[in-house]
Amino acid sequence: MSKALLIVESPAKAKTINKYLGSDFEVKASLGHVMDLPPNRLGVDLEHDFSPEYQVIEGKEKIVRELQRAARQAEAIYLAPDPDREGEAIAWHIARQLGGDPEKYHRVLFHELTKPAILKAVQHPQHLNENSFNSQQARRVLDRLVGYQISPLLWDKVKRGLSAGRVQSVALRLVVERERAVKSFISEEYWTLESELQACNPPLFKARLQRLNDKKFDPHSQDETEQAMASLQGQAFTVNKIIRRERKTAPAAPFITSTLQQEAFRKLGFEPKRTMSLAQKLYEGQETEEGQMGLITYMRTDSTRLAEEAVKDVRAFIAKRFGPEYVPSRPQVYKAKAMAQEAHEAIRPTSVLRTPESLLKYLKKDELALYRLIWNRFVSCQMAMAVYDQTQVDIQSGPGLWRASGQVMRFPGFTAVYVEGYDEGQKGKSQNDEEPLNLPPLEEGQTLVNLKFLPKQHFTQPPPRFTEASLVKELEDKGIGRPSTYASILSTLQDKEYAAKYNRRYLVPTSLGEIVNDLLVENFPQVMEVNFTARLEDSLDQVEEGKEDWKKLLRVFYQPFSAALNKAKIQMRQVKGKGLPAGIDCPHCARPLNIRLGKHGEFLACSAWPECNYTSDFERDDKGAVIPVAGPELPEEKCDKCGAPMIVKKGRFGLFLACSAYPKCRNNIPLDANGQPMEASSWEELKDKCPKCGSALLLRTSRAGNKFIACSAYPKCRYATSPPLDVACPECGGQLTEKRSRRGKAFYGCNNYPECKFASWDKPVDHICPACGGKIMLEKVTRQGKSSLLCPNSECKYSMVKE
Repeated sequence: MSKALLIVESPAKAKTINKYLGSDFEVKASLGHVMDLPPNRLGVDLEHDFSPEYQVIEGKEKIVRELQRAARQAEAIYLAPDPDREGEAIAWHIARQLGGDPEKYHRVLFHELTKPAILKAVQHPQHLNENSFNSQQARRVLDRLVGYQISPLLWDKVKRGLSAGRVQSVALRLVVERERAVKSFISEEYWTLESELQACNPPLFKARLQRLNDKKFDPHSQDETEQAMASLQGQAFTVNKIIRRERKTAPAAPFITSTLQQEAFRKLGFEPKRTMSLAQKLYEGQETEEGQMGLITYMRTDSTRLAEEAVKDVRAFIAKRFGPEYVPSRPQVYKAKAMAQEAHEAIRPTSVLRTPESLLKYLKKDELALYRLIWNRFVSCQMAMAVYDQTQVDIQSGPGLWRASGQVMRFPGFTAVYVEGYDEGQKGKSQNDEEPLNLPPLEEGQTLVNLKFLPKQHFTQPPPRFTEASLVKELEDKGIGRPSTYASILSTLQDKEYAAKYNRRYLVPTSLGEIVNDLLVENFPQVMEVNFTARLEDSLDQVEEGKEDWKKLLRVFYQPFSAALNKAKIQMRQVKGKGLPAGIDCPHCARPLNIRLGKHGEFLACSAWPECNYTSDFERDDKGAVIPVAGPELPEEKCDKCGAPMIVKKGRFGLFLACSAYPKCRNNIPLDANGQPMEASSWEELKDKCPKCGSALLLRTSRAGNKFIACSAYPKCRYATSPPLDVACPECGGQLTEKRSRRGKAFYGCNNYPECKFASWDKPVDHICPACGGKIMLEKVTRQGKSSLLCPNSECKYSMVKE
């Protein structure tokens, strides 16, 4: 009897689903997309109405053949990629590759991976959603048109390897404009005046001056504040009015993708990319005491809707754990944003009874932290409001009106479980943002004693720089992109070195990012316009709802874009080779300096090069002005080859002295950790010759104090490597050396490579294994700094603590 075939994206998801479907189904994984636009060309037929030229992704041919073989034997095919636009595209492409009778295909949407949800979805399959697929196609083609046609322009005008993106570049613009707002901000002085007061009974309390002579008190100098203090000195302080009222605050809505990313950054310090990776694992299934199952609902959603059964279960849980007074009379319902896909649910645990404590031994630390965040937010969103007693006291003293206010919590409600975090500069630090009130018993008309005035100087603050959380919020508020893309956008900005982390928290644009942003804004104002990008997102949502034709959307976009592209090819400023004006003059010839891009980053160079060869590193002050920082010419250090002055430069191995007559003279001297020229005696000449040019090899010391081997013919020959370890290769007897992978990670390999392919991530140590007699052991260092020795023999695996 033939089985039904069910296809999902990931093996982890397949494992969870297979457990519940049993022998009637064969569950296969496609490992993501199987088709896409070609990687090395545009792949969009502009002559035939933007027809996408899809092809099987390189490396996926074997998976496609396996799926085709399984499909030929299946009586029905259930396509169950993720329940979003990307998942719909995967389903359509799989169906296209498998072929056959269209009636054989069924679309299955798993919003959570639990037995009831899986069985229900399979029993009630849907048809493939063409509108959702077209929306994804339009998005993919738009991104390809922008990325593959603007990026080569940046390669030509700035440097190779750069990229532009329909949403990515607008996000970069937000970061650049915020940084410029911070640097151009002019801080203004202002003052506040408080009074420490005493009533008949303790405690003492403070009140702030609000009005003076029936005008708002808003002093901007110490003189104004002192004049106010003089006019109030000796005045009687009398309680004028007391207002007491009840204040209620509602819990935050359950998580959607964007709010999960924001809150995970605020409370756990997780970058959006990390958050989504962990959430994917929790959704696809984890081993628990009940077996393999999904722990949260689908994590790419913009809907705050909750299933009735889930709400019923959590209300019962709240009543049992916290008491009936914590359960509101009616379930909390949250308004979804416009265009939210209400077929989805909010992100919640698949069972409220599966508490974080019950998963302690099944989840890793970060997985458990994120699950606890999701669980707490879900439980709190269905709890009663928090109730505060709020008191405001107005106090009169002659021409001055003072005010003391605050609140005390009467009923914690949802705050017993969860309080939402906040970003720097965000109004209202949290739902409980006022200080607890601590006032003595007061009555209207009561006289108070002014113990002392408390003047305080303040300065206005610039807008806060974006964190990853606040940038996600800004993108969402402005309708730029969609929550499922935010993590990749933030990663790309940093991977392409358009933005970097300041104090490991704040996103600031690099000079490269500012250059790219300015060029794009100048030449593609429509693509870089925030409101245009938001309207385009709305149009893509209209395509998904079947209200707009996706080919028409592309035609409307491409006509002005194509005109701007052709114009930019001619008019875009050339940065490569010339650089951008730095705003300061050359100290040698008084001509303008330019900021140029080199192998090791940006540097200052004279615009009169090669007539004037002045170069320097630079930094920026608080206002963004360029300040040269490279060392001056050192008259006492003359080139020993041509007699010209030596100047300080920065290279791959740190600072060094270079001849100012470069490129006529290429002499250079490395500097030690103290910035002093290294003596030739500190260069040890080795017996071995350079494998590239045959020159002598030198054992040198970097500025950081690390030993390395370099060719004596540098910079003509740039061969460099780490010195060999004092350990012989256990396989061929050659020398083991430290090497670097393509991604820059250190590993250890044999110098006889490729004949000998011994390699290890851990450092080899000349120590015989006591168990098997192996020639070496590997030193493994834990995060706590503890070292142990492991035998590399897979059959031995002996380990010991390193002495």
